[in-house]
Amino acid sequence: MPTPSSSATAREARTLPFRSIVPRLVRDPIKALGDIGTEADGEIVRLNLGTFRPLLVTHPDHVQHVLRGNVANYARDGVFWRPLRRLFGGSVLSDGEIWEVSRATLQPLFAAKHVESLAGAMAETVADAVAALGETAGQERPVDAAAELARIVNKTVIRLFFGDRITPEESERLIPAHDAIATSIVSRLLLPLVPESVPLPGDRAFREAVRTFDSVMVPLVHGYTPSPGDGRDVFSLLCRTRDAQAGSLPPSWVRDNMVAMFAAGTETTVVALTWLWPILDRHPHVEARLREEIGRVVGGERVRPDHLPGLVYTRMVIQELLRLYPVGWMLPRVVVEPETLGGVRLRAGETVLISPFLTHRLPSVWDRPLEFDPERFAPGRGEHRHRYAYFPFGGGPHQCMGTHVFNMEAQFIVAAMLSAFRPALAAPVPPTPRAAASLRPRQSVIMTLRPAAHATAHGAS
Repeated sequence: MPTPSSSATAREARTLPFRSIVPRLVRDPIKALGDIGTEADGEIVRLNLGTFRPLLVTHPDHVQHVLRGNVANYARDGVFWRPLRRLFGGSVLSDGEIWEVSRATLQPLFAAKHVESLAGAMAETVADAVAALGETAGQERPVDAAAELARIVNKTVIRLFFGDRITPEESERLIPAHDAIATSIVSRLLLPLVPESVPLPGDRAFREAVRTFDSVMVPLVHGYTPSPGDGRDVFSLLCRTRDAQAGSLPPSWVRDNMVAMFAAGTETTVVALTWLWPILDRHPHVEARLREEIGRVVGGERVRPDHLPGLVYTRMVIQELLRLYPVGWMLPRVVVEPETLGGVRLRAGETVLISPFLTHRLPSVWDRPLEFDPERFAPGRGEHRHRYAYFPFGGGPHQCMGTHVFNMEAQFIVAAMLSAFRPALAAPVPPTPRAAASLRPRQSVIMTLRPAAHATAHGAS
């Protein structure tokens, strides 16, 4: 496999013809890209989509070069980022100087020591939110897994990172708005060259969802007054930084980062754990082992931080979930200056597509890549794995700051849910992803929550 080093005889990338890939992309974009990634198996290839011809980069060596080795030469820019900028503007999800200021401001919130100091409050909030599902469990009414997870996660995010500045009523409005944004943006992502002046399906829903976010975030920003009691929450840190910059940062900077942090803080956990239930339904042996560990470690208690070290298999299951279904499944970049990557000539202005979803499924990198096997992440198993064979949270300077938060919160939620309930799917759900801003199940995951103490285990005694 060629390395990222320069080559004296740089070549053009092999082009996959329009007629062989576009019909597949129209029918099922995610499956088509998955098949293309498997066929290319790490080779840099060009996708002929007519007037748009991005380069698909999947080999871990090449991914590392783009995301870390020469990161300055690959900008978060171009047609794929344009629709997202309408929502996140100049924030920690942008690039350049405004990104640097945003990240420097927010980074202390996500330092391991600070996150660990929040573990007790996080566990308590999750336990309370899961316990609130008890009435539903007693009635055995079908519930939407994603909606219930969003309520659990939002309570945690709002309490710990927004200082309860967003009310429960406002949170209830933001949940469907956030969901609408992730799905309504699809047309813009699949047709990136269509001008914004040309209406596409989903545009109206997207605009309405953005207005909902603005109706919550903008009054917060304009109503801020400095107070000695301001703490280390997202809003306080952003406003203090803006004040210290003596007006060089507009109010929209606070708004943009508030929206970005709310979206990032909820999306990854909610979407990743929505995949858990179809997976457990299809792999009863995994569910049995997961229940055994949680029963042994947590028992009938409320989940606590001191339970986490014992939840080894739980962590393995969550890591394997993110291998097969990474929430941020496509990470586009634009080449700034010409260079050679893996012997292939890259020109300034070209779009490079990096995809954890594709790299995580490369046959040359992973054994049995399409099988769900948590044992891949058993302690000691990944010591010789390429750093960029597995990168569900991105990599390099732009790696997601909330990785530690996700790992902790996801374990708390899984342990709390499975110690209290025995979720059962209302109907089998094929673990098939659909095209959206994040990698979501194609079908809604509807399940019944039966109290653990009164139900028959699904796949476990």
